[in-house]
Amino acid sequence: MLKPKILTTLKTYSWPLFRGDMIAGVTVAMVALPLSLAIAIASGAEPADGLVTAIIGGFFISLLGGSRVQIGGPTGAFIVVVFSVVAEHGYDGLVVATFMAGLILLAAGYLRIGNLIAFVPESVVNGFTIGIAIIIATSQLKDLFGLSLSQVPADFLEKIPALWQARGSLNPSAVMVAVVTMVLIVLLRRGLPRFPGLIFAVATGSAIVAAGDLSVDTIASRFGELPNQLPVPHLPALSAARVLELFPSAMIIAFLAGVESLLSAMVADRMIAGQHRPNAEVVAQGYANLASSLFAGMPATGAIARTATNIRAGGKTPVAGLIHALTILVFMALAAPMAGYLAMPSLAALLILTACNMSEPHKWRSYLAANPADRILLVVTLLLTVMVDLTVAIGVGVSIGLALRLRNRKSPPSDWQPPDR
Repeated sequence: MLKPKILTTLKTYSWPLFRGDMIAGVTVAMVALPLSLAIAIASGAEPADGLVTAIIGGFFISLLGGSRVQIGGPTGAFIVVVFSVVAEHGYDGLVVATFMAGLILLAAGYLRIGNLIAFVPESVVNGFTIGIAIIIATSQLKDLFGLSLSQVPADFLEKIPALWQARGSLNPSAVMVAVVTMVLIVLLRRGLPRFPGLIFAVATGSAIVAAGDLSVDTIASRFGELPNQLPVPHLPALSAARVLELFPSAMIIAFLAGVESLLSAMVADRMIAGQHRPNAEVVAQGYANLASSLFAGMPATGAIARTATNIRAGGKTPVAGLIHALTILVFMALAAPMAGYLAMPSLAALLILTACNMSEPHKWRSYLAANPADRILLVVTLLLTVMVDLTVAIGVGVSIGLALRLRNRKSPPSDWQPPDR
């Protein structure tokens, strides 16, 4: 079924529902603001690109999606892919790949491929998620410690020695700001889960930098002032050669967007005892990524942490997601210069904790207790993600997983006879 969930929920919509959605939408926007900026920076893009993606992608995911409470925007899972595409093809190449991924997702949704998520082995999803978390965390160590390193190598095996060699340039002020931000995030998350602790913690760390005139990088010092309006929409520059060149990147963006959005929708279903429409969700991801690319934004998908925040804050319908996107738009129009004061160590601390949450440490014991084949599949996918490439990791992981599934199928009984044709 491709009918957007918002059409279903509006039939019985009421002012009490709107009040709940309004509070939830503004709350989740306060969470999404620093995350969108941090994810864009970690991806090798401009901070404003993260805001554009949260506004445009988030709006269309809620407007057209198949979940009541899904919140969309840029996510940590895309950092590795986006960074590699930008490094190899430039940011304009990422925009083209995102546009193509949107078309692929539209085709997948209209062909009812959303239900095939069940065939992606859980061990593969867990393996590349932990691998992505490791890559994200290590990519933030430079800003966390304030290291003087002109360029951090993209390759994991080259990155760690480079960071170690730069250890002599450690900035105590940066470390202090990062630690304060981390402690506040953890304490507020546990003590006041409904409070927008992320933006408060990042703002507090950044205020320490400004008040103490500390020698610590901020968004403004590194990227300049953020724009206060959306860019004018336009079609990306397409050519046959460019399409062929970027097709593999577009496929992996589409795959990740589809998998993560459907996983997020399934988690949301368990939290609200609901049922999402998988193919409508995939179609929404398609339109969201098309729209994001028209505004020169990044790939967008459903965000599990922000969706959970929306539910806990009282969001009941997709209207909360629309309000979330509009709240970020208002912030961009009225307070974009304030974002320039945000300290890079604070954003690095936020992303490292986000990476830790992505890896779901509370599930590691269950992974160890899984059968040997699942454990091996998880480790292989994880190692390939970190050491080689996400595309290779997913391809190999899914192939091995399907082979194991075929091997474990029940053999036909011995008296089975082929049917007459």
